[in-house]
Amino acid sequence: MEIPALTDAEELTCDVLVIGGGTAGTMAALTAAEHGANVLLLEKAHVRHSGALAMGMDGVNNAVIPGRAEPDDYVAEITRANDGIVDQSTVRQTATRGFDMVRRLESYGVKFEKDELGEYAVRQVHRSGSYVLPMPEGKDVKKVLYRQLRRREMRERIRIENRVMPVRVLTAGEGADRRAVGAAGFHTRTGRFVTVRAGAVILATGACGRLGLPASGYLYGTYENPTNAGDGYAMAYHAGAELTGIECFQINPLIKDYNGPACAYVANPFGGYQVNRHGERFVDSDYWSGQMMAEFAAEIASDRAPVYLKLSHLPEESVSALESILHTTERPTRGTFHAGRGHDYRTHDIEMHISEIGLCGGHSASGVRVDDHARTTVPRLYAAGDLACVPHNYMIGAFVFGDLAGADASRYAPYEGELPSEQLREAHELIYRPLRNPDGPPQPQVEYKLRRFVNDYVAPPKSGARLSLALNAFERMRDDIAAMGARTPHELMRCAEVTFIRDCAEMAARASLARTESRWGLYHDRLDHPHRDDASWFHHLDLYKSPSSGAMEFTARPVAPYLVPVEEFTPLGGPSRLLGEVHAEDVATAGAREAAPVARDGGAGVAAETVAGSGSEVGSGLREGPLAPSPDPARSATRLLELVALAEEQPELHSLRPYLTDFAPAVRREAVAVLTETLPPGTGPALAEALRDDDAEVRAAAAASLRELVETLPPEPALRDGLAAALAEPDATVRAAALEVLRALSLGDTALFAASLTDADTAVRIEAVRALVSVDAADELARAATTDPSREVRVTLAKALATVVTNQAEPPMTTATPPAPAALRTTPRTTLTALTALTTLVDDLDALVRAAAYGALGTVGCPPPLAVRAVTALSDPTWQVRAGAATALSAADTAAAVPALARALTDPNADVRKAAVLSLTRHTTAEEARAALTTATKDSDADVRAYAARAL
Repeated sequence: MEIPALTDAEELTCDVLVIGGGTAGTMAALTAAEHGANVLLLEKAHVRHSGALAMGMDGVNNAVIPGRAEPDDYVAEITRANDGIVDQSTVRQTATRGFDMVRRLESYGVKFEKDELGEYAVRQVHRSGSYVLPMPEGKDVKKVLYRQLRRREMRERIRIENRVMPVRVLTAGEGADRRAVGAAGFHTRTGRFVTVRAGAVILATGACGRLGLPASGYLYGTYENPTNAGDGYAMAYHAGAELTGIECFQINPLIKDYNGPACAYVANPFGGYQVNRHGERFVDSDYWSGQMMAEFAAEIASDRAPVYLKLSHLPEESVSALESILHTTERPTRGTFHAGRGHDYRTHDIEMHISEIGLCGGHSASGVRVDDHARTTVPRLYAAGDLACVPHNYMIGAFVFGDLAGADASRYAPYEGELPSEQLREAHELIYRPLRNPDGPPQPQVEYKLRRFVNDYVAPPKSGARLSLALNAFERMRDDIAAMGARTPHELMRCAEVTFIRDCAEMAARASLARTESRWGLYHDRLDHPHRDDASWFHHLDLYKSPSSGAMEFTARPVAPYLVPVEEFTPLGGPSRLLGEVHAEDVATAGAREAAPVARDGGAGVAAETVAGSGSEVGSGLREGPLAPSPDPARSATRLLELVALAEEQPELHSLRPYLTDFAPAVRREAVAVLTETLPPGTGPALAEALRDDDAEVRAAAAASLRELVETLPPEPALRDGLAAALAEPDATVRAAALEVLRALSLGDTALFAASLTDADTAVRIEAVRALVSVDAADELARAATTDPSREVRVTLAKALATVVTNQAEPPMTTATPPAPAALRTTPRTTLTALTALTTLVDDLDALVRAAAYGALGTVGCPPPLAVRAVTALSDPTWQVRAGAATALSAADTAAAVPALARALTDPNADVRKAAVLSLTRHTTAEEARAALTTATKDSDADVRAYAARAL
C-alpha cells in the first residue's frame, strides 16, 4: 500500500472519545451517551466480538451482594491481597457500586446464577467472604452489551468506528494546563490515517497480555486476550500520564500447555481443589494473589510436583455441570484439548502450571494511575478496566470504572484548537515506517525475540543483573523494531503493537529494578532483595515520561491513609519521594576486570537453592411455501444476508416473522439469533413459539435465547402460555428450558411444576425440583425425594429440602424429639416435612444420596436419633458420606457432636476433616471443641489449617 500523506487524514469529532470496545469501553460509551455526550468508540477489531469478554465469562470474582458480603470486608481483603499497597478509595468504588452494576447488567440481559427464589447464588471460594457469583450462561455477555450499543437511542449518541487503531493520545497545553484533546491512528483494513478531536479521552484497551512468551512458544497463546498488547499503557505513558505498580506482574495458574485458566474459581464450589501429586492441598494463601502464585511456583519446583486441579473424585452430576461451563463459556476449545490427549475429568485430574507474565490491574496491580472517578494524572484523560491500576478489579470493577469514566468525561465539549502537528507527525511515522522497509525483518520474528528477552531477564524471580541485561536488550531492539517491514494495513497494526510491547517491557524492567525489595509473592520476587521492606517501600512506585528529557522517571508515593482499617498495615501518607531515572547496573563484565575468578565459598562451589517461579406471537409455526427437503443454498444464503442487514436496523417483530417461519432451518435459527440481539416487543412469546419448531437446532437456539434474556423479558400471559405449552413437547431440552424460565419469571405454580416431577428425563425433573423450591412446595418435594428413581434427582431433592427450610426462616432442630405424633404440635411443619423425607434418604442405597441427606441435616436440624446415625456414618466407607455426616453434626447437640467431630479430625480424607472443622466452629462454646480446633491448625491440609485458625 501507499503511505498516505499526513495532510490527507480523516478527522473525526466528538465530545467523548472511547478507545477500546471491550468491557470497560462499552460501559463508558453507554454511560457517557446517557449523560448527553456525543461519543466516538474506536475499536481495532469489531465491537461485536472484541475484548476479553468476546467468548463470555464464567463468573464474577468480586460481587459484593448485600446480605452476603460487606464492602468494607471486601476492601480489607483486597488490601491484604496486595500487601497493603492500594488506594482504598478506588477499591471501595468497586465494592460499593458493584451490586448496582450487577443489577444494571441484569437489566440488559446478562444472566447471573440465582437460586430457586431468585436470590443471587454467591459462592465462597476464599476462606472469608462470599464474592464469587457464577455465570453459567455467561458466554453471551458481549453480545448483550453490543445489543445495548445498537439501541436506537444509543445509536443517536454513539458512533462506532470498527477497525480503527489509535497509536497516540494527543495533548495540548503545557505544564498544569496540559490536557488530552484527541487521538491519532489508522484504519487497519484500508490503512487511512485518522485523527480525532475530542473533549475527553477514555482509554479502555485492556491488559498487556502479550508481554511474556507462553511456554508453548506461540506468540498469541497467552493467558490474557492476545490482542491486548499494551496499547493503552504505551499511549498513556507517551501522553504524560503516570503509571503505577508496573513491577507487580500478573501471573496466573493455568492448564499445562493450554492458554486457559484451570478455573478453580468455577470448580471449587463444586468440590474441586488444587493438590500436588500426592493429593495434598498446599495453597495457604487466603486470597488470589502473588502469595498464592509463590506457593504454586514452590510446589511446582519441588519433588511434590506436578500440581493438579482435582476433579476425578467428584460425582457425575458435578463433573457434567463443570463440563457444560468450562467447555463452552470459559474456553470453547478446552474440551477438544482434553479429548485430544485422551483425558476425561472422571479419570484424569488437570495438570496445572503458571502463566507467562503480563501487566494487568484487574488481576494484579499494574496499570495507569487513576483516582476514584477513573481520572488519570493528565486532565481529561481517563483509564478504566484492566488498564487502570485498581487492584484485583476483575470484570465488575471494569464495568464500574467504565461507568465512572463515562459519567465524568461527559462534561466536556470537543477541543477547538489546532491539533498538535508534531505529535501527529510522530504518530504518522510510527504507523507507516514499516512500509518503507517492506523486506525488513517480519513482525513475528522481532516480537518473538523481544518477548524471549522478557522471559529470560524480566520474569521472576528477578535480580538486578538480569533486569539490567533486559534494559540493554530492549534498548538495542529499538533498531530492530525500526527496521521491521510491512506491506499491508494488518501488518502495520501488528508492527505498531510491537512498539507497545517494547514500551511495556522497559516499564516492567525499570520499575522492577527501582523497587529494591520483594513484595506480592511471585509478582515481585527479587533474589537480591529477598525481604519485604515496609520502612522504605510502603509506597506506590509511579513512573512517567519526563516532559523535559523524555526519559522514564520514578516517584515513590506513600500509601494514603486507609478508609477501612486493616490490622496488618498502617499507612501514614505524606509527600512523595522523587527517584528520577533508574539506571541499569554494570553487567558488561562478570566481576571486576582486574581480579581473577575465585571459587565461591572458599572453593565449595555450592549453588544457592532458589525457587522458580486465572406481547406478540409469531403465529402458527407454518413455513412459507411447502417444506423443502433440500432448501436452495443460494436462496438461504441470500436470506441470511438479509437478516444480517436487518439486525443493524433494529427491526420490529413483524419484520422478522417471515424469517422465523422460513422453510429453511438455518434461516429460522439465524432469525432467532437476530430476535435475541435486537429484542423487539413480543420477543418472549415469539421465542416460546420457536421452542415448538420442527428443527432441533432451532429449538435449542430458542431455549438458549430464553435463558439468556430471562432477566429482561416481561412476565406476560402470552409468554406463560407458550412456555406451559412447551412442557408437552417431546424435546427434553425444550421442557427443561421452559421450566427454568417459568420459575425465573415467577409464571408458574405448584400444580404446573409438580406435573413435571414424573417427566421421563432426569434434567427436566431436576428443573422441576428447582421450580418447586421457588414456590416453597415442601410436601411435593418430600414425596418425590423418596420415590424418584434417579440418584441425581434424589441428591437435588435432599438439598432442595434444606433450601425450603432456610427460605421460610425456620431454625434448625438440635434437641427436639424425633418426628413422631407427639412432636407434631411443636415442630415447624416445613421442618418436620423435610426431616421426615431426610430420615428416609439417610438410608438410601446410593452413597451420594446419603451424603447429600446428611449435609442437608446441617441446615434443617439434626435431632438426637439422627445425630446418633450421623455419628455412626462417620465410619462409612465412602468419604462423601463421612463428610456429610460431619456437616450434619454442626446442627446436633454439642455434647453428642463434639467428641465425634474431634475423632473425625483424624480421618484420612481431607474433605472429611475440613467438614469436621467447619462443624466444630458451630460448637466453639465448648472447651473440647476449641481444643480440637487447635489440633487442626497443624493439619497437613491447607484448607483444614486455615478454617481451624479462623474459627479460633
